[in-house]
Amino acid sequence: MTLHGTDAYSGLPGLPPLVRRALGVARVQGFPYSCRPEQGRLLQVLAGGVGGRIGETGTGVGVGLAWLASGARDGVRLFSVERDAGRAEAAAEVFRDRPEVTVVRGDWQEIAAHGPFELLVLDGGGQGKVPGDRPADVERLLVPGGTVVVDDFTPADQWPPRFGGDVDRARLHWLEHPALRAVEVRLAADLCAVVGTRRR
Repeated sequence: MTLHGTDAYSGLPGLPPLVRRALGVARVQGFPYSCRPEQGRLLQVLAGGVGGRIGETGTGVGVGLAWLASGARDGVRLFSVERDAGRAEAAAEVFRDRPEVTVVRGDWQEIAAHGPFELLVLDGGGQGKVPGDRPADVERLLVPGGTVVVDDFTPADQWPPRFGGDVDRARLHWLEHPALRAVEVRLAADLCAVVGTRRR
């Protein structure tokens, strides 16, 4: 989730209808943390290359999930976990006519029951960014060759990458993960994501 992410869509044309629907719910509920459009477009493109299952942690009210669903091919199943009951219910309503999309109310680790995935987006748990949030086990959650996306990093201009004056251990975890081939993808001057593919 991104601070002021919902506001980033103001006046933006050409959004997929499902994304517009989710944004409408975010605005009505006063939910400010939707994924930014730059991140959404990345998710839409990655979803188009998947033939099996897509997973997401941290549904919010469904904006990122809407980008994924808008890019996914026919026959792909999408699962997203949201810990807040009200947000999970609101997101489920966004996808009421999309039977391929399942919103699960629970802790992010509930996503494991629906995997393994060809694409896994860690947005609300499993990133390892905050104390007590253990990084997701991609060897268990991804099929060989599957892709993980870890969002909401600030672009790095030095090595090792730093955040808040300290070495960014969470980012290093993903970039140096022995089971992944990973790269930092700059999405805007102030936004990047780490994208990694599980080694076969």
